[in-house]
Amino acid sequence: MTETRYDTIAEGYARWWGPVIRPAAEVLLDHLGPLWPLDGPGDLRLLDLGTGTGTLAVAALTRWPTISVTGIDASSEMLALAGRAAAERLPTGLAARFERQVADAAALPYPDAAFGAAMSSFVLQLVPSRRAALREVRRVLQPGAAFGWVTWLRGDRPYEPDRIVNDVLDEAGFDPPEADSRSGDPASVAAAAGSMRRAGFRDVRATAGELEHRWDAAGYLEFFSRFDEASLFDELEPAEREDLLGRMLDRLSTLDEAALTLRLPVVYVTGRAGSTRSKV
Repeated sequence: MTETRYDTIAEGYARWWGPVIRPAAEVLLDHLGPLWPLDGPGDLRLLDLGTGTGTLAVAALTRWPTISVTGIDASSEMLALAGRAAAERLPTGLAARFERQVADAAALPYPDAAFGAAMSSFVLQLVPSRRAALREVRRVLQPGAAFGWVTWLRGDRPYEPDRIVNDVLDEAGFDPPEADSRSGDPASVAAAAGSMRRAGFRDVRATAGELEHRWDAAGYLEFFSRFDEASLFDELEPAEREDLLGRMLDRLSTLDEAALTLRLPVVYVTGRAGSTRSKV
């Protein structure tokens, strides 16, 4: 998606998709914690690449209140929501330790070795060049500093609620939603680790995981109609909208808890920055 697209969907993303990915994103801190000197003296400056609505930044500040976080994102609207989340969920003094800046992941506006650690959640599958973004993160990290990220693993797991709502749309004469090819997802755990090593990171570890979110029928339908396919439903006449929603809810309500539970494969990757002069 483009920056303009993210600006447009920022509010909906924060309300509907952010809570779905939050638990899986926050697990990244468990992988990174042992690699950072977060319990030692002094102030560790942490880069949050693609901070979005600030989920990971707020969680990190809550867990380690002596650090400071610099969140970058291409979307100014996302950053505005991140600032609001920090103000609402953190004490005033702690919220002030979360700086935000509009920036491109492949052209970070910081000098070499500016940060003592870095993190990123569900962003590196979206950038035009993951290699360029990883090399830029390595550049702005101090030698030996840790970087960790989480993203989707490429896969094709069928999800029954998606099939049901798309069937109803098809029966009503609507074109199916555009397929999300997610071509930026790593093909495997080994591929994710390899991309870090090629960018100049060492001590690389990659671990498979799973995002799990339990919808009920009404909750999934709200997500689908008010965020995932909001533009389609916003254009419908009220009666047509209610008819579609009613038919979808009737069919979704026949599903059991297991069928309504969304499960998607993810990968957690950590490593330490080598010298920017290293041969890669």
